Amino acid sequence: METVTLTGLLKKAAAQFPLRRAVSVAGNFDLTHAQFQQLVDHAASLLVASGIGSGDVVALTFPNTVEFVIMFLAVIRCRATAAPLNPAYTAEEFEFYLSDSKSKLLLVPAEGIKPAQAAASKLSIPHVSAALHDGTSKIILSSNPESNLDSVNQLVNDPADISLFLHTSGTTSRPKGVPLTQLNLATSVLNIKSVYKLTESDSTVIVLPLFHVHGLLAGFLSSLLSGAAVTLPAAGRFSASTFWTDMIKYNATWYTAVPTIHQIILDRHESKPEPSYPKLRFIRSCSASLAPSILARLEAAFGASVLEAYAMTEASHLMASNPLPECGPHKPGSVGKPVGQEMAILNEKGEFQPAGAEGEVCIRGLNVTKGYKNNPEANKTAFLFGWFHTGDVGFLDSDGYLHLVGRIKELINRGGEKISPIEVDAVLLAHPDLAQAVSFGVPDEKYGEEINCAVIPKEGVSLKEEEVLQYCKKNLASFKVPKKVFITDSVPKTATGKIQRRIVAEHFLAQISAAKVPKFGA
Repeated sequence: METVTLTGLLKKAAAQFPLRRAVSVAGNFDLTHAQFQQLVDHAASLLVASGIGSGDVVALTFPNTVEFVIMFLAVIRCRATAAPLNPAYTAEEFEFYLSDSKSKLLLVPAEGIKPAQAAASKLSIPHVSAALHDGTSKIILSSNPESNLDSVNQLVNDPADISLFLHTSGTTSRPKGVPLTQLNLATSVLNIKSVYKLTESDSTVIVLPLFHVHGLLAGFLSSLLSGAAVTLPAAGRFSASTFWTDMIKYNATWYTAVPTIHQIILDRHESKPEPSYPKLRFIRSCSASLAPSILARLEAAFGASVLEAYAMTEASHLMASNPLPECGPHKPGSVGKPVGQEMAILNEKGEFQPAGAEGEVCIRGLNVTKGYKNNPEANKTAFLFGWFHTGDVGFLDSDGYLHLVGRIKELINRGGEKISPIEVDAVLLAHPDLAQAVSFGVPDEKYGEEINCAVIPKEGVSLKEEEVLQYCKKNLASFKVPKKVFITDSVPKTATGKIQRRIVAEHFLAQISAAKVPKFGA
């Protein structure tokens, strides 16, 4: 296993399924596995001709386009490191990420990404655009280097090559750089393929941004590795209005998304249902806790089992998942069993906890990064005694299923009572008139911390704070009932649609503080 590379696995799949559809640009063109591999090799030859080699970092900022996936794989085929960046970043954010990753080159779409290009120019980093005009042409780089496939054919990828460099979201501190090797990525996509039994008969539509491990590994690379097919939305991003059209047209058998996207898909279904839906093998949910009420609605609406999973960037995405129905029971409230690595629950003293006892979730395996880049302080606490400490609190039940309680830093300590915000969220989301909800801790003079929550009513519904509080009082122990409810039409989210409690808490606490400031002349 330790000699496996992602590029080697993808070449093997292309050779095994050369004529099967690999990548489609919705409503535009299709590429077979053989065609796609040829495009990657050609693009890699252009990068080699541009001076990109082993260990160089190449930043990429694209929507979910075919140019991105080709150039991403071309970069790692050169034994270089790909550093995907969110196209929505500001120039200042691009400057930080380009500088922190020590990028040698920036790749952008033909239309450009002005803030990224401005940041690259400021740092004296060359930027080059990439374009693929149709399914019969090849990638064209604006720098117009000469192609020599022999230069690529002579390259041998190594399992230790750093292929992907990502940053954590950095909600509590400066974003941490996560280097992932060919072996890390290969291990993870093999784990994903195995647990979901992906084959060449499968097909999916990409929902999540490909600059994040969830979309890139779970949606795209695991499919490619399996000889399966992937469809990229025509607009380069998720659209609820075209999602099911693409799913039906391209015979999708599954999809993966974060809870926020699942809720959008459900809302669309309830307001504008499709005449028919494809027969799905399963629906996957990951990157945040999925409330049991949302899971039940998804299964009822689309007639497929919803499999919750648990993942982190540091683990090259997948760590645990509920099994397919034919492989074992799904446990509501659980994120499933460990997949492809060891998992332990440790207490504050670093001692192993028995089944049912809570502690920090820790993992180790070939999919896990060996440490953050240039961050010795974070490495001291996150990587101890051969285990990666996730910062999540949970427990393993007697059947080996993992149940998450919350982030260590997000657990609410109300007068000594430790409250899981995930539990409060689940109750709120079971309210028939609420579309989204998130609970969080706020400072309190009496209890140390109190519970607040922000809720978004369903479209056309008018709710008052007291109604939500009354509902909570009926369904939660008194000490778990939020002290204040913010009724809003939106909450801050990450680029992948994930709601982060710390950001939400800061957002609404700032509103309270602003309201308390006396107006001029008052």
